[in-house]
Amino acid sequence: MAPMNEQVYHDFALEKSIKAQFGVITEIDSVIARTFPVSRTAEATLFLTKKKQLFLYIDAQSKLLLSDVQKIVSRVGLKAELYMPPKNRPHYFDEIGTEKFREIFPGRGHINQQDIAFYRTLTPYSPALILISEVKAGVIYQYDSDSSGQWRQNAKFTYRRIKTS
Repeated sequence: MAPMNEQVYHDFALEKSIKAQFGVITEIDSVIARTFPVSRTAEATLFLTKKKQLFLYIDAQSKLLLSDVQKIVSRVGLKAELYMPPKNRPHYFDEIGTEKFREIFPGRGHINQQDIAFYRTLTPYSPALILISEVKAGVIYQYDSDSSGQWRQNAKFTYRRIKTS
Protein backbone atom coordinates (compact mmCIF):
# COMPACT_ATOMS: atom_id res chain seq x y z
CA MET A 1 0.00 0.00 0.00
CA ALA A 2 2.97 2.32 0.55
CA PRO A 3 3.79 2.87 -3.17
CA MET A 4 0.25 4.11 -3.87
CA ASN A 5 0.55 6.70 -1.09
CA GLU A 6 3.95 7.78 -2.41
CA GLN A 7 2.39 8.33 -5.85
CA VAL A 8 -0.42 10.44 -4.39
CA TYR A 9 2.13 12.53 -2.46
CA HIS A 10 4.30 12.86 -5.57
CA ASP A 11 1.30 14.08 -7.60
CA PHE A 12 0.32 16.56 -4.91
CA ALA A 13 3.91 17.85 -4.62
CA LEU A 14 4.08 18.18 -8.41
CA GLU A 15 0.83 20.19 -8.51
CA LYS A 16 2.17 22.51 -5.77
CA SER A 17 5.53 23.03 -7.45
CA ILE A 18 3.91 23.72 -10.85
CA LYS A 19 1.65 26.32 -9.22
CA ALA A 20 4.62 27.92 -7.43
CA GLN A 21 7.01 27.97 -10.39
CA PHE A 22 4.67 28.54 -13.34
CA GLY A 23 1.47 29.92 -11.80
CA VAL A 24 -0.50 27.17 -13.57
CA ILE A 25 -3.20 25.46 -11.54
CA THR A 26 -3.27 21.80 -12.58
CA GLU A 27 -5.25 18.93 -11.17
CA ILE A 28 -3.49 15.71 -12.09
CA ASP A 29 -6.01 13.14 -13.29
CA SER A 30 -3.59 10.39 -14.31
CA VAL A 31 0.16 9.99 -14.72
CA ILE A 32 1.19 8.32 -17.99
CA ALA A 33 4.90 8.09 -17.16
CA ARG A 34 6.30 8.96 -13.73
CA THR A 35 9.84 10.35 -13.15
CA PHE A 36 11.47 8.71 -16.16
CA PRO A 37 14.99 9.68 -17.35
CA VAL A 38 15.20 12.06 -20.33
CA SER A 39 18.97 12.76 -20.13
CA ARG A 40 21.88 11.86 -17.88
CA THR A 41 20.77 14.43 -15.30
CA ALA A 42 17.09 15.13 -16.03
CA GLU A 43 13.83 13.36 -15.23
CA ALA A 44 10.36 13.99 -16.57
CA THR A 45 6.78 13.22 -15.61
CA LEU A 46 4.06 13.04 -18.25
CA PHE A 47 0.54 13.52 -16.95
CA LEU A 48 -3.05 14.27 -17.94
CA THR A 49 -5.05 16.92 -16.09
CA LYS A 50 -8.73 16.68 -15.22
CA LYS A 51 -9.32 18.98 -18.25
CA LYS A 52 -7.66 16.30 -20.44
CA GLN A 53 -4.59 18.45 -21.15
CA LEU A 54 -1.29 16.57 -21.49
CA PHE A 55 1.72 18.12 -19.76
CA LEU A 56 5.39 17.16 -19.56
CA TYR A 57 7.26 18.38 -16.48
CA ILE A 58 11.07 18.19 -16.70
CA ASP A 59 13.37 18.70 -13.74
CA ALA A 60 17.16 18.50 -13.99
CA GLN A 61 20.14 18.59 -11.66
CA SER A 62 22.13 20.48 -14.29
CA LYS A 63 21.12 23.64 -16.14
CA LEU A 64 18.89 23.19 -19.17
CA LEU A 65 18.32 25.67 -21.97
CA LEU A 66 15.11 26.01 -23.97
CA SER A 67 16.91 24.29 -26.89
CA ASP A 68 17.75 21.31 -24.63
CA VAL A 69 14.12 21.05 -23.54
CA GLN A 70 12.95 21.23 -27.18
CA LYS A 71 15.29 18.34 -28.08
CA ILE A 72 14.09 16.30 -25.10
CA VAL A 73 10.42 16.83 -26.04
CA SER A 74 11.14 15.68 -29.60
CA ARG A 75 13.18 12.62 -28.54
CA VAL A 76 10.55 11.55 -26.00
CA GLY A 77 8.19 11.37 -29.00
CA LEU A 78 5.99 14.37 -28.28
CA LYS A 79 4.93 17.54 -30.07
CA ALA A 80 4.90 20.70 -27.95
CA GLU A 81 2.09 23.21 -28.13
CA LEU A 82 3.35 25.68 -25.53
CA TYR A 83 6.47 26.07 -23.38
CA MET A 84 5.16 27.58 -20.14
CA PRO A 85 7.14 30.62 -18.96
CA PRO A 86 7.96 31.08 -15.25
CA LYS A 87 5.28 32.59 -13.02
CA ASN A 88 4.61 36.33 -13.57
CA ARG A 89 6.93 36.48 -16.61
CA PRO A 90 4.74 35.90 -19.69
CA HIS A 91 7.45 37.20 -22.08
CA TYR A 92 10.34 35.38 -20.35
CA PHE A 93 11.78 33.72 -23.47
CA ASP A 94 11.58 36.95 -25.52
CA GLU A 95 13.14 39.01 -22.68
CA ILE A 96 16.15 36.72 -22.28
CA GLY A 97 16.45 36.25 -26.06
CA THR A 98 16.51 40.03 -26.56
CA GLU A 99 19.14 40.43 -23.78
CA LYS A 100 21.38 37.81 -25.37
CA PHE A 101 20.89 39.37 -28.84
CA ARG A 102 21.86 42.81 -27.46
CA GLU A 103 25.03 41.34 -25.91
CA ILE A 104 26.11 40.22 -29.39
CA PHE A 105 24.74 43.20 -31.37
CA PRO A 106 24.75 46.17 -28.96
CA GLY A 107 24.21 48.78 -31.69
CA ARG A 108 21.08 47.29 -33.28
CA GLY A 109 18.02 49.45 -32.82
CA HIS A 110 14.89 47.73 -34.07
CA ILE A 111 14.83 44.06 -33.01
CA ASN A 112 12.10 41.73 -34.28
CA GLN A 113 11.04 38.12 -33.57
CA GLN A 114 13.19 36.73 -36.39
CA ASP A 115 16.29 38.39 -34.91
CA ILE A 116 15.85 36.79 -31.50
CA ALA A 117 14.50 33.38 -32.66
CA PHE A 118 17.86 31.66 -32.12
CA TYR A 119 18.71 33.61 -28.95
CA ARG A 120 15.40 32.54 -27.32
CA THR A 121 16.68 28.94 -27.43
CA LEU A 122 19.61 29.98 -25.18
CA THR A 123 17.21 30.88 -22.34
CA PRO A 124 17.78 28.91 -19.09
CA TYR A 125 14.73 26.67 -18.58
CA SER A 126 14.79 24.27 -15.67
CA PRO A 127 12.41 23.11 -14.38
CA ALA A 128 10.33 23.08 -17.56
CA LEU A 129 6.58 22.66 -18.09
CA ILE A 130 5.35 21.92 -21.59
CA LEU A 131 1.78 21.67 -22.85
CA ILE A 132 1.76 18.76 -25.30
CA SER A 133 -0.37 18.78 -28.45
CA GLU A 134 0.35 15.24 -29.64
CA VAL A 135 2.16 11.96 -28.97
CA LYS A 136 3.82 11.46 -32.38
CA ALA A 137 3.77 7.69 -32.93
CA GLY A 138 1.72 6.61 -29.92
CA VAL A 139 4.95 5.75 -28.07
CA ILE A 140 6.72 7.59 -25.26
CA TYR A 141 10.48 7.09 -25.08
CA GLN A 142 12.91 7.45 -22.21
CA TYR A 143 16.66 8.01 -22.12
CA ASP A 144 18.75 4.87 -21.73
CA SER A 145 22.53 5.17 -22.07
CA ASP A 146 22.86 1.38 -22.57
CA SER A 147 20.50 0.99 -25.54
CA SER A 148 21.49 1.67 -29.14
CA GLY A 149 20.46 5.22 -30.04
CA GLN A 150 20.23 5.92 -26.27
CA TRP A 151 16.40 5.90 -26.23
CA ARG A 152 13.99 3.07 -25.49
CA GLN A 153 10.24 2.70 -25.21
CA ASN A 154 8.71 3.68 -21.87
CA ALA A 155 4.97 3.49 -22.56
CA LYS A 156 2.37 3.37 -25.32
CA PHE A 157 -0.09 6.23 -25.25
CA THR A 158 -2.17 7.86 -27.95
CA TYR A 159 -3.06 11.55 -27.65
CA ARG A 160 -3.84 14.37 -30.03
CA ARG A 161 -5.26 17.68 -28.91
CA ILE A 162 -8.01 18.97 -31.16
CA LYS A 163 -8.17 22.74 -31.47
CA THR A 164 -11.56 24.28 -30.76
CA SER A 165 -12.45 27.90 -31.26
